[in-house]
Amino acid sequence: MNSNTATLALALFGGIVIGAALGVAFAPKSGAETRDDIRDYILKKLPGIKKDKLDLLVEEIASEIKS
Repeated sequence: MNSNTATLALALFGGIVIGAALGVAFAPKSGAETRDDIRDYILKKLPGIKKDKLDLLVEEIASEIKS
């Protein structure tokens, strides 16, 4: 992987994390509904990601925002 690809991947991942965090922070839905929405969004944008790893990421983001 060259540095441009790595930079792009890191920027994309960072954007997803920030977007998810803001979505959880300001969402009028329950936490479970919001986490489901985040999972669905990420699966659409990164179809190759494994569901179990995605679930861990979403739970980690949610717990960081709650604290």
